Amino acid sequence: MTDGAGVWLYAVTSATASEPPEMTGIAGETVRTVVSDRLVAVVGSVPLAVFGAEPLRRNLEDLPWLEATARAHDAVVSAVARRGPTIPLRLATVYLDDARVRELLDERRPDFESALALVTGRTEWGVKAYGDRAALTTAVAEARAASSAKGAGTAYLLRRRAQLSAQETVEHDAAVRADEIHARLVRQAAAGRRQAATDPVLSGSRDWMVLNGTYLVDDERADEFAATVGELGKEYAGIRLEITGPWPPYSFAGVEREAV
Repeated sequence: MTDGAGVWLYAVTSATASEPPEMTGIAGETVRTVVSDRLVAVVGSVPLAVFGAEPLRRNLEDLPWLEATARAHDAVVSAVARRGPTIPLRLATVYLDDARVRELLDERRPDFESALALVTGRTEWGVKAYGDRAALTTAVAEARAASSAKGAGTAYLLRRRAQLSAQETVEHDAAVRADEIHARLVRQAAAGRRQAATDPVLSGSRDWMVLNGTYLVDDERADEFAATVGELGKEYAGIRLEITGPWPPYSFAGVEREAV
């Protein structure tokens, strides 16, 4: 069906949050709300000729269109998140009418309420780790040579063996360090997840990504979390850390179902 309008979902929030701002959405539509008890869905009416199932499938393959739509979607979600606990809905969640949206709120009420409790007072931060093969190989080789040192006469041989060994195990060594970094960041957060490495085509970067983590951090501990990232970046030679955020908690919603 491509006639008429559908309902694009941006986010779900609580009735206790302040009203969403007056703004336009992905199709230039006025953003509005659908309410069920204490749950509020932030939505917009969009033409099914563009955002129905078949046209949307085609449009999502158009990278410039996808980027512009994602930015517009995130602008609404971010504005809502600044006003209270917010569960972002994934891009391209479209329902046929408000009744279907209200049905979603009713059916998934326990999930939405649990998710809202989880993200209250917390924000998502992203941490990416990039490996420098040469620097990491050197750091690992030096550590191995130092731990195996037996005397000045064998120092060169030990360093050379350690260098060759480090070259062979650099992938494993990077993975071990990424695991350690992620584990330590999770201890500083309410929740943490490892995501797939970003596609270089989308990121525009050919750097060797060894960790793509997202972390739900108490707002009052955001500075502490950022400081931990800085310390880890200094501690792990050959690994460069990059922190981004704060973001709406996209990675910790976990309440989507197929739209209809």
